[in-house]
Amino acid sequence: MGSALAQNLEQQGHTVAVVDQDPTAFRRLGSSFGGRRVTGVGFDQDTLREAGIEEAGAFAAVSSGDNSNIIAARVAREMFGIENVAARIYDPRRAEVYQRLGIPTVATVRWTADQMLRRLLPSGAEPLWRDPTGGVQLAEVHTSTAWVGHKISRIQEETGVRVAFLTRLGEAVLPTSQTVLQEGDLVHVMMRTDEVDTVEAAFAKGPEEEGGH
Repeated sequence: MGSALAQNLEQQGHTVAVVDQDPTAFRRLGSSFGGRRVTGVGFDQDTLREAGIEEAGAFAAVSSGDNSNIIAARVAREMFGIENVAARIYDPRRAEVYQRLGIPTVATVRWTADQMLRRLLPSGAEPLWRDPTGGVQLAEVHTSTAWVGHKISRIQEETGVRVAFLTRLGEAVLPTSQTVLQEGDLVHVMMRTDEVDTVEAAFAKGPEEEGGH
């Protein structure tokens, strides 16, 4: 993940430094990688300085250890004042705790499991994102084919949600009120957590009959 992230950022024009305890890990970056390679521990302040953290705009902790990642993320934020910090966490319970402490986390196992669940059990899947209070969430909602051909504006009006984006043919689409739902679209909505059951029922049922209820 670290090498893919570094390559992606560099392709977007950013200057990237990669820190790893194992110097052989840098081979994954490929010969075209033009960023800095620093051998050391990701939460060691001297190592981070060597990597240029004092001039950095963002910091990602994506090692294979939860403790190392969260320590590194805290050092980057609290010692060096980096605002854009993210930590990869394997234990979803820890991820929720750190999220509430204001450290953005990506819970790898939960994310992968959720992606599988949304394909195996389209109804009632775990949310993609929750705000720190847990009151609002972004989730993919199983949508009845009865909604196909209807405008997003009608879907929002009848279900009481905000459609955040659609996944159409593998691409993310930001809909307008005039966008019409097509067959195969995956619908991602923002909704209140206490209204999940009601929203899922509305999406599963389909639109109200024209001219009445």
